[in-house]
Amino acid sequence: MIEKRLTKTRIRAGIWEGVLSGGDTLPALEVLLLETPLPGVSVEPVAGRAGEWAVRVPIPSAVLTDGVQTFLIREIGSTETLAHFTIITGVVLEDDLRAEVDLLRQELDMLKRAFRRHCLETMD
Repeated sequence: MIEKRLTKTRIRAGIWEGVLSGGDTLPALEVLLLETPLPGVSVEPVAGRAGEWAVRVPIPSAVLTDGVQTFLIREIGSTETLAHFTIITGVVLEDDLRAEVDLLRQELDMLKRAFRRHCLETMD
C-alpha cells in the first residue's frame, strides 16, 4: 500500500493549499472542525505529476472566532489524519501553549536571578 502524504504549500486569501502525494485514484477528502465537515474542499490532479493532487480548503469566515481552531484533513471514511492546520484569532487565551511557555520563561529567569544572588551571598 502506498503511503499518502499531504504537504501544506500556503494559506492565501482564506484558502489553505497543499499537495497530496501517493495514490493513483482521485482521493475523497474531508476537512473537520470540531468534528463538523466543512464545505468546498477541492482535489484536482497536478498537471504533469502522476500521483499528486492539489488540495484547496476554503476557510469560512463564520468559523473564525476568538481562540484556537484546529482543522483536520483526512480521507472520507478514514480516521487517519493526513494533515492539520491551526488558526489562532482574537485575544491569546491564558491557557494557550505559547502563553504558558512565555510564563515559564519568566519564572525561569526569576529563579536564575535568585540562584545567582544566593550563590554570591553564600560565597563569603
